[in-house]
Amino acid sequence: MWSLFLIIATFVVCFAPSFQQFPRRCATREALLSKECCPSWDGDGSACGASSGRGFCQDVQAPTQPDGPQYPFSGVDDREKWPLVFYNRTCQCAGNYMGSNCGDCKFGFYGANCNERRESVRRNVFHLSRAEMSQYISYLNLAKNTMSTDYVVVTGTYEEMENGSNPMFANVSVYDVYVWMHYYVSRDALLGGPGNVWTNVDFAHWAPGFLPWHRLYLLHWENDIRKLTGDMSFVMPYWDWRDAGDCDVCTDELMGARSPGDPDLLSPGSVFSSWKVICSQPGAYNERGVLCDASQEGPLRRNPGNHNRNQVPRLPSSAEVAFTLGLRDYDTGPMDRTANMSFRNTMEGFGDPSTGRGSSTRMGMHAAIHVFMNGTMSSVQGSANDPIFLLHHAYIDSLYEQWLRVNQPSPSEYPDSGAPIGHNGDYNMVPFLPLYKNREFFLSSKELGYEYSSLQDSSEYLLASGVLNPRNVFYMRFIYQKHLFRYECLLIPF
Repeated sequence: MWSLFLIIATFVVCFAPSFQQFPRRCATREALLSKECCPSWDGDGSACGASSGRGFCQDVQAPTQPDGPQYPFSGVDDREKWPLVFYNRTCQCAGNYMGSNCGDCKFGFYGANCNERRESVRRNVFHLSRAEMSQYISYLNLAKNTMSTDYVVVTGTYEEMENGSNPMFANVSVYDVYVWMHYYVSRDALLGGPGNVWTNVDFAHWAPGFLPWHRLYLLHWENDIRKLTGDMSFVMPYWDWRDAGDCDVCTDELMGARSPGDPDLLSPGSVFSSWKVICSQPGAYNERGVLCDASQEGPLRRNPGNHNRNQVPRLPSSAEVAFTLGLRDYDTGPMDRTANMSFRNTMEGFGDPSTGRGSSTRMGMHAAIHVFMNGTMSSVQGSANDPIFLLHHAYIDSLYEQWLRVNQPSPSEYPDSGAPIGHNGDYNMVPFLPLYKNREFFLSSKELGYEYSSLQDSSEYLLASGVLNPRNVFYMRFIYQKHLFRYECLLIPF
């Protein structure tokens, strides 16, 4: 049965379009020299499907608002003013169309004309049936072992490519495209020559874009799994790690148990024990002054709980999650790791989850899980190699969604200027093609076509968000109207 599945899935990935970084048709000498990434849509043969009104080839609008002072350079990194170093013209899609050639549908839509709504529900991984768990693992493994036919990854800087004359790209699997994306967006800036790097820069972390960037990342990954498998009903699960004493997803049935022969490796009973990682040695790349070349670098490593306890004493608690969700300001001050009373900074793990003070000496929330895993996951640039990354970030996204629903922020609350480079509202998210701006994902998941099972039940939602405390709430009336939660509580002191 599985052999038949693999044949069908291989057929699907070979012929279903996918639109990520870098589209093969834009990774040519001609495209780089012309600085234009406007592939034709197969439906009518025109660039960006212009003849059918799907989109048009237009000039890229570079961000103009000033960045924060954390990155003191200009014109030295290919990610600055993304994607202008590579392309100054790309497809700008109309209506509900999306993709590098406007051949796909926006998130939350499907159909030939992209006018049918899709509503998906992401569930707790432990609420999946045994068959659903097995299917999820098989999809991950298929993605890891299927070469992407639609896109490649860049392995050299634009300067190393002789300004486009000598393209430097590599073939990778569908899964490893996403590993590379997470590496590329978070890598250090190469300033020229061995060891000459700037480490205080990250286009998807340490600043306001952290949550919107990873929301978009997960949406694209989810869509590509659907295309790869032909299973349009696929929805990614999440891992609720609150109050967990250990890595309870680290079993051979799920993400892989420890190897009895080496606690740093995975059990041979897990399919993930055979996985090879890429882009996991940032120090080596920096010493040589080069980018990751996407070659295999050894097995996946993990040893949960055997980490530096001074940095992360334990996995986050329900009380810490509730405190973090109670912070009203999305971001504050310099909008970096020093930000105080910042929901984003505390959720990311650099604010203390009991006081909200930035620059915490201990990692909390999101960062705590990465450190706790004590292996591939504990390196920011290579962390997406571990499939736990997806379960973890899906849960972080669910907490982001809870905060959005409670606070109902306006788009104007996302910063226009002054954020670290890559994080202002109108900055094009690195390294996505087609282009998306940070502010576009500062909105409810319902607008993007998905929901979380934990937010469908009113009492579970309020308990999770910290609004409802069973110790002092005597009476509660809950009203849901047009995605706006309104509540009244009569508090009885003990």
